[in-house]
Amino acid sequence: MQFIGFIIFFVYIYCEISFFVMIANSIGVFSALIGIIATSVIGFSLIKTYGLRNLAIMQQKLVNHQNPKDEIVKSVSLLLAGFFLLIPGFLTDILGVILLIPYVQKYLSRFIVSKMPIKSSFIASQSRFQSDDIIEGEFKREDDEEIIN
Repeated sequence: MQFIGFIIFFVYIYCEISFFVMIANSIGVFSALIGIIATSVIGFSLIKTYGLRNLAIMQQKLVNHQNPKDEIVKSVSLLLAGFFLLIPGFLTDILGVILLIPYVQKYLSRFIVSKMPIKSSFIASQSRFQSDDIIEGEFKREDDEEIIN
């Protein structure tokens, strides 16, 4: 099994180098290197910005007893996209950009959530805190001056 992983790694490296040589021949080596560095910086900033934003959305949904499955899948998709953009190479950059497309993220989210074996327990936990001892009513606050008169 290690041998197959070794072969896949070297096939990936060969494809990345071949693709880099093709792009460097068409736009120039310096421009190709600038492109790889720029996508790495974009990938790092993407992980930082969207990762923190989705973490805040997930925490808010957890506080409101809502299901955060979609945000978790979107966070994983954005994390993978940022990771692929961070890795030097044009093939991984293309894969990272594909993962940034919202339609692809929605499809990936639906696919992964449908394959998840875990059922959400947010509804059960929400109903657990409700009891029959709740008394509903209305009240009206009167100012102190109205009470004195």
